[in-house]
Amino acid sequence: MHDIIIIGAGPAGLTAALYALRAGKTVLVLEKSNFGGQMTYSPKIENYPGSMQLSGNELAEQLIEQVISHGADIEPEEVTGIEDHGETKKVVTTSGSFDCKAVIIASGVKHRMTGAEGEEKFLGEGISFCAVCDGDFYSGKEVAVIGGGNSALQEAVLLSEKCKKVTLVQNLPYFTGEKRLLDVLRERPNVEYITGSTVKRFEGDGKLSAVVIADESGRESTLRVDGVFVAIGLVPSNGTFSSVCELDERGYMASGEDCLTKTPGVFVAGDCRAKKIRQITTACADMMDGLPVIERADGSVAALAACSFIDLSI
Repeated sequence: MHDIIIIGAGPAGLTAALYALRAGKTVLVLEKSNFGGQMTYSPKIENYPGSMQLSGNELAEQLIEQVISHGADIEPEEVTGIEDHGETKKVVTTSGSFDCKAVIIASGVKHRMTGAEGEEKFLGEGISFCAVCDGDFYSGKEVAVIGGGNSALQEAVLLSEKCKKVTLVQNLPYFTGEKRLLDVLRERPNVEYITGSTVKRFEGDGKLSAVVIADESGRESTLRVDGVFVAIGLVPSNGTFSSVCELDERGYMASGEDCLTKTPGVFVAGDCRAKKIRQITTACADMMDGLPVIERADGSVAALAACSFIDLSI
């Protein structure tokens, strides 16, 4: 039996693992699919303390290598539930179960979908959520990016370097992302902009070939594209943990900056919990070598809280 099981191998989960290991606890990290979490979708990270610039994949690899070197066990498992047995917890997965003394949930979030007709049909057949992962498939082709925030603008910047044409489609009459990203895009002659329009449906014969959009008056038009990248935000998927954690009206786990939940011995960290700022630095630590980072930590605070819970239970 491990001291602590951490659900999720994003920046919060991996940071929690590192802090718990350094406190002398045995740690098992369970990750369903994406080791490194949402940060692996970032082509450039420029606000991580101590580094001028690195990719999300590079940071993820460093964190994973670091926790493994400190003795963490990591398993590719999908968690289906948590059972509270007082002094011990049972984490149930699709292939079995694991016992521990404390649990840290750092399951992150998933990509928000447009909900337009045909979206499910063309997932992986022309619709993607990650330019870093799939951008090369569209080199020399025409694509659309749905969204107007930083994520959408970053996707468009990356795609504009390899695609023949990139069309940004935003439902608002303006873009909400950073000016510096817009400035970069405005210098790219292969980038076009459509604002005040929403996606109505995706079309194609087996593979995506067009996106139908509608402006504020309801008038529809068709974009002929080879691919679409959806970047309209992230949503939680916390229903699995509702028996041990209270969820707010948006589905995020209700927890203060102490990362505690309604169940003793179960803690929460990272983007899956209700908080104001969702960045890699806030997921990792509130104090990094004595320097305060934007807001209180998730990974480090949850780990130290879990360690204290175990120590006080002895």
